[in-house]
Amino acid sequence: MTVSKPLAVLSVASEAVPLVKTGGLSDVAGALPAAVAPHGVAMTTLLPGYPAVMRSLGKARVLHKYDALLGTPARLLAAKLGDHPLIVLDAPVLFDRDGGPYGDDAGRDWGDNWRRFAALGRAGADLACGAVKGRKFDVLHAHDWQAAMAPAYVRFAPPAGKPGVPSVMTIHNMAFQGYFSADVFPVLGLPTEAFAIDGVEYHGGVGFLKAGMDSASAITTVSPSYAVEIRDPAFGMGLEGLIVSRGERVSGIVNGIDTAQWNPATDRDIAMRFTARTLDKRVVNKRALEAEFGLEIDDGPLFIVVSRLTWQKGMDVLAGAIAHLVGNGARLALLGSGDAALEAAFVAAAARHPGRIGVRIGYDEALSHRMQAGGDAILVPSRFEPCGLTQLYALAYGCVPVVAHTGGLADTVIDANIAAIDAGVATGLQFAGVTPAAVAQAISRAIALYRQPDVWRMVQRNGMKADFSWAQSGRAYADLYRKLAGRTS
Repeated sequence: MTVSKPLAVLSVASEAVPLVKTGGLSDVAGALPAAVAPHGVAMTTLLPGYPAVMRSLGKARVLHKYDALLGTPARLLAAKLGDHPLIVLDAPVLFDRDGGPYGDDAGRDWGDNWRRFAALGRAGADLACGAVKGRKFDVLHAHDWQAAMAPAYVRFAPPAGKPGVPSVMTIHNMAFQGYFSADVFPVLGLPTEAFAIDGVEYHGGVGFLKAGMDSASAITTVSPSYAVEIRDPAFGMGLEGLIVSRGERVSGIVNGIDTAQWNPATDRDIAMRFTARTLDKRVVNKRALEAEFGLEIDDGPLFIVVSRLTWQKGMDVLAGAIAHLVGNGARLALLGSGDAALEAAFVAAAARHPGRIGVRIGYDEALSHRMQAGGDAILVPSRFEPCGLTQLYALAYGCVPVVAHTGGLADTVIDANIAAIDAGVATGLQFAGVTPAAVAQAISRAIALYRQPDVWRMVQRNGMKADFSWAQSGRAYADLYRKLAGRTS
């Protein structure tokens, strides 16, 4: 029997766990290699050489040297991301700096982000097309605007004498597009014809995400509903026309979660491990969470929020619903950071309601585990949500999601309406419209459901039994790669 050669895929991303993380993109990029491996795909990940990445490398082999990659010396280094191949773009002028991957400690974007991530795209295109000795890939997979120039370089400026490869452009959040002035175009190393409406030009400047979307063989979003929503101006952020024009080449594949890391039966970060069959043990985690946030101990519902504190996440509306939540006998533990005004609003709410509202500004991965294990319900009032991972973690931990009906939230949570409860399939609560009235009503619904212990327990167990591992999503990505590469099996 002939064993087919694994499909070689290059995944280009600006972050990946466990090396660097600012959001859900990192979780996806870090999980994909293992997710697609069982389906005949050998994935290599290309990351920028941030200080944290370089410190983690240990021994690394030099694959390639650039005398001037968009004007700066650079190297490509071979290493490992867990058990899977990793290539790091070592360009100290671009990436060796204090601060975050995209901006300084004050939250200001790096002024040369266009050059930093164009260099990442150029290196990705070179690797994918076989310009680096010993490396050749069947498919290129670019994530978000930071990697989006890779498909554009393959399309408009492939390495000399090298054929192009099919590519996938995944949109994790359409709101972040990488738009820069036309002044940067001459430095990108693209032919003049690339600066066109069906190329990299966008509103007189250079749009990185737009360039990737226009150049890629296929576009994916991180949930089927978001793939539909971004065809509408309310969600398309100005690129809905391009999405519509790409037609059937646009699809949605919902994210998975790492079920080894997010498993209440084995989680070392929580006070008491438990399963769907031992839900009574959850109360130990609830008591521990109350103590950690300085909350009063009672048997009423404890809501949690683990979120960026931004307009997109609906945090302004939630801040206005605090009095309603407390007035109905509930409490709230919140972990997050973001807009200064929203941070201040929640801190002020905690001061007004001592013992009922607890707030931690910042992010703490271990604390987020303890919150999912100890909270009764999680509030996710996002105005738009391409996929969302926090509600998936909540489902796994028996923390009932209360979510807006949008994007991946709508795809992953089954509303506890009368029919769903009677059928025994409900996993959470959904509400339409992120308005003060809708959020308040959703909180009231959750409290009323909590006061029906048998129904609440059923909803918890349903969520914990749902399969949001990477198994199905990994297969879907592998099938897409094979289709683009012309392989039928």
